Amino acid sequence: MRKMTRILIAAALGTFVLTMMVSAQETEKKVQGTRIGVKKCKMCHSKAKTGAQYKVWASSAHAKAYETLATPKAAEFAKARGIEGSPQKSDKCLKCHITAFGMTEKEMSKSKITLEEGVSCESCHGGGSLYYKKKTMSGLYKGTIKPEDVGLVMPNKDLCVTCHNEESPSYKEFDFDTFFAKIAHPIPEAKK
Repeated sequence: MRKMTRILIAAALGTFVLTMMVSAQETEKKVQGTRIGVKKCKMCHSKAKTGAQYKVWASSAHAKAYETLATPKAAEFAKARGIEGSPQKSDKCLKCHITAFGMTEKEMSKSKITLEEGVSCESCHGGGSLYYKKKTMSGLYKGTIKPEDVGLVMPNKDLCVTCHNEESPSYKEFDFDTFFAKIAHPIPEAKK
């Protein structure tokens, strides 16, 4: 009888531990949306009243990231690193130069995302399918919706250095505060 009691206690304890582990894993899962393309972002983020974030992005190096891969300098960098052919076709280059990296042609077509967007909004803020709608954005702005609940990423240094690192052939020392200021596009305070 004692042996059976020990077995039952061990089984119950094992079940409890397993349940807690699964629960912890579920809690750690990040909500992720799918990429929808910069045109959807532009619809609301192009007016001065709302911060003109699209204009800031469009005039940035991020917006021209794919385009730069077609330059002679990019070809020179690629050749020096043993990359055959065009940098615009190399995963080693594209992984940091386009938001659409890893998407199939069908996914790109459905979302209207293009290679020419370069590094657009969703490279830094996460796939917008769950947060792009006006009602959700309003909730985010008011604080009634948490960004992480709809997959909205608030970029930080750790995110930036996934591309801005020594693996890049054109790497320059990365000073997060300096570079982040160049692409800052805050939402203006609401008028009361």
